[in-house]
Amino acid sequence: MHDLLCSRRPARFCLCAFLLCACPVPFRAAAYAQATTGASPHLSSQAGDAALPDAPLPQAGYSDAATVRNTPMHTLQDQKTIWTSPLRIRAHDMEWLAPLAAATGAAIATDHRAMSSVVSQNPSFNNASVNASNALVGGIIAAPVALYGFGHFRDDAHARESGILGSEAIADGVIVEQGLKLVFWRERPALDNARGLFFQRGAGIDSSFPSSHSVVAWSSAAVIAEEYTSRWVRVGVYSLAAGVSVTRVLGQQHFPSDVLVGSAAGWLIGHAVYKARHRHLPSAR
Repeated sequence: MHDLLCSRRPARFCLCAFLLCACPVPFRAAAYAQATTGASPHLSSQAGDAALPDAPLPQAGYSDAATVRNTPMHTLQDQKTIWTSPLRIRAHDMEWLAPLAAATGAAIATDHRAMSSVVSQNPSFNNASVNASNALVGGIIAAPVALYGFGHFRDDAHARESGILGSEAIADGVIVEQGLKLVFWRERPALDNARGLFFQRGAGIDSSFPSSHSVVAWSSAAVIAEEYTSRWVRVGVYSLAAGVSVTRVLGQQHFPSDVLVGSAAGWLIGHAVYKARHRHLPSAR
């Protein structure tokens, strides 16, 4: 606990809070811009979901259609707005950013105790948890692919869109979490008696913060839950995503704060991709 109380702790918390701001704001702003300018009429009924900050319009000539061909360009635009989003934060964003940052700080402060005294260190249990997390995340990654394949062969535009947007959200999530890993360089729980120190070269490119599995799982789940609004679908996909996050901690692969931030970032990215790209398409729900 001494390391958590050292003089670098405030800097860690501030940097965490700053980069937490990078994920959702740009997408929400883009959705707002499209809705208010008529670029995407279907979004006008959703514009009141939350108070949204002002944002620049999409680039001229930019195609907003959710297609396989457009996905790489969409992803590049997503990344540009994600990493520049702190410039567009508004006061009302603190209604959700402040609680999220506070929860992250509290989790970081208790990470060492959780992993050293609460979570089991039994190798068999840990390995079983890791295997479970890998199986669960594999299924939730495969879901968009399966939806796209189903939509392609059954001529179901809604399923095709679900697959494309789910894949776009996953791609966005992977790029963001890899970038954050290279910023934070946090040690995994297995290193240094689970102290979870940040900015350590020994952490390597596969550092702990945030959890890759959690980002991917929640980004895919958020899109599917938005596309298919059945209560059972939502319960199912969010349960799978939660299972991924929990088993990463139980497997001693990540600290609680890693999966908290990874889950939040993934959900926000998936939800925002849906808001920005979704079209009302006919399909049985």
